[in-house]
Amino acid sequence: MRKITTFIALAVLSFTSIGCDRFLDIQPEGKVIPTTVEDYRKVLTSAYSKYPSHRSLSALRTDEVSIDENTSDFISYREIAMWKDSNTDQATTEFPWVSFYSVVFYLNQIINEGSKTMQESPEKRQILAEAYALRAYTYFDMVNLYGKSYNSATAATDRGVPVTLDIDLEQVLKPSSVQEVYNQVHADMAKAEEFMVEQKQSAGINYRFSKVSLLALQARTALYQGEWNKALHYSEQALAIKGDLSNLNTATTAPNHYASTESVLALDNAFNSSVQNLSFASDELISKYNNSTDKRFGLYFEKNGSKYKIIKGGSSDFRISFRTAELYFIKSEALLKLNRLTEAKETLLKVLKNRYTNEGYVVVQNGILQMGVSEFMSYLLDERFREFALEGQRWFDLRRASQKKIIHTINGQEYILQQNDVRYTIEYPMSAKKNNPNL
Repeated sequence: MRKITTFIALAVLSFTSIGCDRFLDIQPEGKVIPTTVEDYRKVLTSAYSKYPSHRSLSALRTDEVSIDENTSDFISYREIAMWKDSNTDQATTEFPWVSFYSVVFYLNQIINEGSKTMQESPEKRQILAEAYALRAYTYFDMVNLYGKSYNSATAATDRGVPVTLDIDLEQVLKPSSVQEVYNQVHADMAKAEEFMVEQKQSAGINYRFSKVSLLALQARTALYQGEWNKALHYSEQALAIKGDLSNLNTATTAPNHYASTESVLALDNAFNSSVQNLSFASDELISKYNNSTDKRFGLYFEKNGSKYKIIKGGSSDFRISFRTAELYFIKSEALLKLNRLTEAKETLLKVLKNRYTNEGYVVVQNGILQMGVSEFMSYLLDERFREFALEGQRWFDLRRASQKKIIHTINGQEYILQQNDVRYTIEYPMSAKKNNPNL
């Protein structure tokens, strides 16, 4: 039986690329142990830098993209778009597993050891806060990839992912329930809140957690758990710190740019160049936009023959985890679920006024004002589809909202993800199961 040592051995391989080779041997019996806030900031920077690009891969499973079969990387990604998670071709790219636990290992090192060795200071508190917040975010993403969508009635028995809080190299990973993972996410968010110093991070270092990005994580977590009062509370708290929206009638860059006025946390490489190069926007996604009045269209897509290439991403400038528009969307959905329809509409319209031409906004506004609860809920989800296209949100939205039927055509053959298909929960990667029979 291979134990967590397997993950740690792989975890330490990429440090030299970011200038932290001094800590290549971070482990209890290692040669160099970090002790100062400067040391632990470097370790934390390494943890951030190793955060995996799973959101790019998840886009291939959605209704957002179609695959260009003529690209050299087609063989590596086609089975993801076929929703084939078992008995995959050796060339198929796996969803990340080791990289998640590599991040967790370094965060556990900071939390367990750094809390003892760093001298008391605001810098120490901030480092600990970010470590707790990033660990919460890591487990939140993992349980939403590899566990069932949260259901309070079944979460205690639904299989989630292993939770490890130690740096014990002999620890054996065993799956925790979905509820247990969410409990840990909440515990880590509470500790992060206790230690957090920075209200916001400036552009360039806004991959780091702050008070506002922690509130955004708390709001998203509450949304996914259907805790509407909490989702409303946290989104409002975050918007009180940072509520700016980018007016796309005048802005020249997409709102998911790291330097956008909307950026709250710029960590995830949500649509990397590898997936961008082999993807076109799906016909369904393109059909959702009014390409003459919706200002997002020209910032997100570019005509390429009879299809549209996606230009919203593909470089590190478009790292995005949270932005203010999402907070408005969360607030609107929470208000709707709390039977406050008028306020829900007003909240969403604040975003849409910055997305459509003046003429287009008048039409959208008039339509929304006539909507009842169910019609507005459907419209809200469609606007999420448009707003957050290729930002890594769609797969999670499909899981929590509709789990609709999706059809992909690959090499002339149709592949179908049925409504409520079990494949809406991604299997643990084959390599992880091979290395650990407990999975």
